[in-house]
Amino acid sequence: MSELGGAHSRLKRRTAARQASRDEIASMQLIRLNELLAQVVKRPFYREKLCDASLPLTSLDDLQQLPLLTKQELETPRGREMSPAKPLAPGAIDRASALHAAGIFDLPRDDYVRFHQTSGTRGWPMPVLDTADDWQWWLECWQYVLDAADITSGDVAMMAFSFGPFIGFWTAHDALVSRGAMVIPGGGMSSEARLKLILSAGCTVLCCTPTYAMHLANVAQSMGINLSRESQVRRIIVAGEPGGSVASVRKRIETAWGAALMDHSGASEIGAWGFGCIDESAQAGDNARCLGLHVIESEFIAECLVFDAEGSPRRAVDGELAELVLTSLGRHGGPVIRYRTGDMVRGIRDHDRDCRFLWLDGGVLGRCDDMMVIRGVNVFPSSIEAIVREVVPAAEYRLTARRRDEMDQLELEIEAEHEVSQTLGELLRDRLSMRVQVRVSAPGSLPLYEAKSRRWIDLRKGE
Repeated sequence: MSELGGAHSRLKRRTAARQASRDEIASMQLIRLNELLAQVVKRPFYREKLCDASLPLTSLDDLQQLPLLTKQELETPRGREMSPAKPLAPGAIDRASALHAAGIFDLPRDDYVRFHQTSGTRGWPMPVLDTADDWQWWLECWQYVLDAADITSGDVAMMAFSFGPFIGFWTAHDALVSRGAMVIPGGGMSSEARLKLILSAGCTVLCCTPTYAMHLANVAQSMGINLSRESQVRRIIVAGEPGGSVASVRKRIETAWGAALMDHSGASEIGAWGFGCIDESAQAGDNARCLGLHVIESEFIAECLVFDAEGSPRRAVDGELAELVLTSLGRHGGPVIRYRTGDMVRGIRDHDRDCRFLWLDGGVLGRCDDMMVIRGVNVFPSSIEAIVREVVPAAEYRLTARRRDEMDQLELEIEAEHEVSQTLGELLRDRLSMRVQVRVSAPGSLPLYEAKSRRWIDLRKGE
């Protein structure tokens, strides 16, 4: 089969998968899950972890008999002398060969061709390895994102991220290349240089975080560039932060660039698991139906679970706030089965969208470990982001939780004019039903990240 014919065939399979009924999706998932389980139980990590499981599973309901997988288990797998989440000690480079035989990445070293690391937001980066087949599976997952964004071989894409070991948009880069689009790597460039290249190369697609898309728009304004008129960018694909499915953030980005925004979600240890939607008739984020993500259920099994105080899970009802648990069906070199992502979502299976995959209303709303409980109020990053962007669309900010006189306090630092502090304070009080101290900082005083922004600091344990 020709390369063009193969691409057309894969597109037909993706289209059929998106339109499949819930029963058809479940049937397909069960077949692939049992194929995966039959392989992994022969390997050390899962042979021990699944020793009490009755295989093969007869229905997806049986998935609940399998134990959950946590990131802590991946960072410190059973029997490993060296955790990959910690840096190698001086003189211990020879021990790096142990990485290929650790935990879920336990195939022969020569089977792996790709090395990446998690972002290390909450500790040392964790190495993640992929076989050649795994990498192709990653790219096929990304094709769902590119399908939804209507990306063609005629597009020119700017990858506005640093090309380091963090997975970032590496798979997006290769997926775009395989689609025939021209891809421009923007690593190691200043924002000003990236903007000039976006204009001179006639880029039609921008891939970056929501924060960085807004930062580029801000820099363009300071350079006297009107992006909505001078740029040819028509699609912006964002990931790494909740902003792509936050109405105020989406509107700010789409208005500044004159382009439609596509939200996406994935993780180094899981794969590219989610894609948003674009409604050309509802530009500037006015249509709430655009705000959310589909889970690629042809490649992942998604569970939305609510955990009680003892840590026991139950299935969430449609629309209930829950933690997303994922099983990757096509990544055999580093399989994750019932992995607790830590992402908080509101999953809806019974919906009327054209794509029948599970819909996460509002996308990833926050993370279990990001959620702060301040004086009995659950505070998520997306809630703060939406309020801040109503008042100051492009400003950098940071939240810090402290404990003073036995009381939890939340402080918001923001790079803005002094006049906004009162407005923000009132909005935060009205929306969150709690008082948040707002402190104005000088421009450029807060850190700016091209990858995931780290805006939440919890100092209460230390205090």
